[in-house]
Amino acid sequence: MLNDIGKVAGAIWHYLETNNEATVTKLTRDIGETQRAILMGVGWLAREGKLDFEKRKQATYITLKTPQADAEAA
Repeated sequence: MLNDIGKVAGAIWHYLETNNEATVTKLTRDIGETQRAILMGVGWLAREGKLDFEKRKQATYITLKTPQADAEAA
């Protein structure tokens, strides 16, 4: 199971690297995994400090953290 979550996390990473931002709904649709798998992958990347989240109206947008953001936090 952990291996599967890691693969989904990698797919999310590559998707966000190409597309800049997405909601969980968009990730689920475009990556072709279940919402549960996407949420576990997002959790994996969030725990590693790799993601930023921004609430806009009714949706939460997910982006990759930039190296600049990491430097400012330190």
